[in-house]
Amino acid sequence: MQSIAAPRFRLIDRGLPPDTFAADVAAGLGALPKSIPPQYFYDSLGSALFEAICELPEYYVTRSETDILTSFSDEIARAFPPQARLVELGSGSARKTRLLIDALLRRRDELHYIPLDIDAGMLEKSGSALLGDFPSLRVTAVSGDFRRPSLAIPQAERGERTVVLFLGSSIGNLDPDAAAATLRDLRTVLGPGDALFLGADLRKPRAILEPAYDDALGVTAAFNRNLLQRMNRELGANFALEHFAHRAFYDERLGRIEMHLVSDSAQRVRIEALGGAIEFAAGESIHTENSWKYDDETLAQLARESGFALEQRWTDTNGWFVDVLLAAR
Repeated sequence: MQSIAAPRFRLIDRGLPPDTFAADVAAGLGALPKSIPPQYFYDSLGSALFEAICELPEYYVTRSETDILTSFSDEIARAFPPQARLVELGSGSARKTRLLIDALLRRRDELHYIPLDIDAGMLEKSGSALLGDFPSLRVTAVSGDFRRPSLAIPQAERGERTVVLFLGSSIGNLDPDAAAATLRDLRTVLGPGDALFLGADLRKPRAILEPAYDDALGVTAAFNRNLLQRMNRELGANFALEHFAHRAFYDERLGRIEMHLVSDSAQRVRIEALGGAIEFAAGESIHTENSWKYDDETLAQLARESGFALEQRWTDTNGWFVDVLLAAR
């Protein structure tokens, strides 16, 4: 990895407290039904597996949003407040963000980019690559949990406007109430003239949705099972990965994909960090993720409930994904 130029790069660590993973595992596996919050997918290996998922033929989400940003980046850049800093929630590798950064830097001399992600290693890697490719870019990276953006986003500099990016289908990992709460929290650190650029996966047939979360190569299954491996590594658990099956299905009534890890037999798993064991019945699952799908009505409702006004929307050529510009009211 290239060394990062210090004057143009700063990393702020607002990470999770050290015991949060163990506490959330204890609460989630002690409940009925069992669950673990999806942010724990993203250790170093989980982040790398997700990058691989984005390359899969079944996983249309990244290609669809890339189609939007490739086709409309200049139009989107013109719609942003002039000279605004760019904040990104859950930035990951910032691969798609490059399209917007490039479009913005064609219109201005410099740009302040503030990526927020739970994986500090990914922030350093992506920051190094971005600074190498964009000499007039400045990066202030924040390692932490984007679900409380008001606690993570650095204060704007004097006279600086803000555009927040929430790309991919990350908003879909939050249930509707939590999504509205997160955006309301974000709204508290935005002022008139600031904006949110939000990506959302649209409702579509089961035949398109389910393979995107259960690919033929089993990369998504490995991504899901890595959560068990992470508990083995960090919490001293003894999960046998081969005894938990990956399951993903679309609940059409709720409009969401669910991902689970399903125990193939009655078994007992010891977790040293919790000082005890967890019992699993045959067929019992750990609910690891939801991915909610939106339509125009539910997006407009989300905007209203969280203090934003929907101003513009862009879709890919298939009409499978949408990016919307929401103005802070």
